[in-house]
Parts: sequence; C-alpha cells; structure tokens
Amino acid sequence: MWIRTVSWLTVMLMVLSAAEDVKNTLSGVVGGSITLLDPVPERGFLSHNKPIIASVSPFGLDVYLNRVQWDRNSGLFTITDLQKTDSGVYTIESKTGRVFIKSYNLTVYDSAPTPTVKRLAGTSDGCRLLCSVEKRTSLLWYKDEEILNQNHSVFSLLITVQNQDQNSSYRCVSANPADSKTHHLNVRESCALNLGQTGIGNPRIRLFTYAFPILCIVMIVLVGCLIKQRFLRKKRQESLKAEDVQYTTVQIRYDRRNQGGNPPEPSGGAENAALTSIYTMLEHHSPNQTTPDVHV
Repeated sequence: MWIRTVSWLTVMLMVLSAAEDVKNTLSGVVGGSITLLDPVPERGFLSHNKPIIASVSPFGLDVYLNRVQWDRNSGLFTITDLQKTDSGVYTIESKTGRVFIKSYNLTVYDSAPTPTVKRLAGTSDGCRLLCSVEKRTSLLWYKDEEILNQNHSVFSLLITVQNQDQNSSYRCVSANPADSKTHHLNVRESCALNLGQTGIGNPRIRLFTYAFPILCIVMIVLVGCLIKQRFLRKKRQESLKAEDVQYTTVQIRYDRRNQGGNPPEPSGGAENAALTSIYTMLEHHSPNQTTPDVHV
C-alpha cells in the first residue's frame, strides 16, 4: 500500500512538473500541411480542441482523423491537407519517456492573393505605381531591401518612384502570417523612365514617337507623287490629242469654168508642196436655183 502511494505521488509530481506549456502559435495555408515539433515516441495522445484525434501505443497508431500522420522514427505528428476548420488548439500528451503536455494554437489561412502592379498617371519627376489584390491582405512595397510602404487588410497600395531611383529593385508583396506572394517589376519598363522624361523609356511609346512622324512624311510624299503622276498623264494625253489634229488651207474658188471638174492644182513650188486640195460639192435645193455650187 505504501509503495502504491509513493508511486502515485511520483506520477503526480511528474505530471505537475510537466505542466502544460504556454501555447505556441502556428499558422498554415489551406491545402498545406504542418508538423508539430514535440515527439511522442512510445505512448501518448494528440487532441484538437480537447477531443482526441490520434493515440500512440506500443502497438502503433490509432487515428481518428484520417489526415493525421505519425512518424514512427521521429515520433512527430503531421496534419495534412489543412482546412480552415482545422484551426484551433492542438495538445500533445506524452505518457512515457519524457512526460509532457504541449499545446499549439493553429490558425489556417487562405493562400495569399497574387499582387498585380499597374502604372498611374505621373509627373515629369517620376511615376506612380499601384499594387492591387483581389482580397484584403497585407501589402508591402520594397525598394531593394527597404520597406517603402505597407498596410494591413487593404486591396491596394500606392508608391511614387522618382526618376533618380530607376536603377533600384522594386517589388510588391502580399502576405498573411502563413503565406506570401511577390511581384517583381522592372522600373524602366513599368515607369518608362528615360533621361528624366516619363514615357520615353517605354519601347512601344518610343517606337510610336519616332515611327508616326516618319509614316506621315511617307504618306505625304506618296500622295504628292500620285497627284504629280496624274497631272503629267493628263497633260500628255492633251498633247497627244493636239498632235493628232492636222490643219490645211482650204481654197474656195468661184470659177464656174471648172464646175463639174477638178480645180487646178496650186502652183508655187516648195512653198505650196505640203498643200492638199480638198474637193466637195454642196448642193442647195432651191426652187429658184438648180445649179449646184462647188466649194473647195
């Protein structure tokens, strides 16, 4: 009897000396896993909000939650495929070897949303960059390793990048206690900084700036060439029409002696060599005149 009392007191002292530690805060991501770092090598329990979800004995592991795993070699518990309903207090009780009670306060979060960055209207001294997410979360702007701006539970966060800082590295980070996502950006491309002029550094804007005037000049030259070509073509056609018309001298004789016959050919040598006689007979039907007139 005395031996039993001593044994019971010893166990009680061990339990009291292994009183429950202060809860450790843990965080996990939906779909992820988490390992509790206090081992139960031989005999013990794992509970979630007091109900036991797994027990370890010399015969192996009895699991009451199929997403709980126990490593026989390390004695560690792992919870897989985390859900938000897995948040709460987990307690490990080791009954043999190092006897202890250890509690963890686990919070399961959604994965951090992916941030996006867009450029807003700026000034000649710099540009404004807006980092946005779809769900409220903590947002941080980094310049190299320095935090430029941060805010908690927001949808967006704004910074202004000065032209003289264009060679620095910038990134926007969305984060919660369990996860983070980062958006790295090239300031020269995002802000289009070049020689202190906003917009000139962007390759597309630079291409448009130089190509548009050249295109306009080419179009003007082409239109001018087309107009000139049409003008020359019209002038050439008029010239060809003028060359097709031949003029000759028409001599009209009223000598009735040659009526009905051919008039004499003109004389004069080389001066009149190019002249050609044209004959026609015009008849005028009149009650008082029956003799036709001949005109040359």
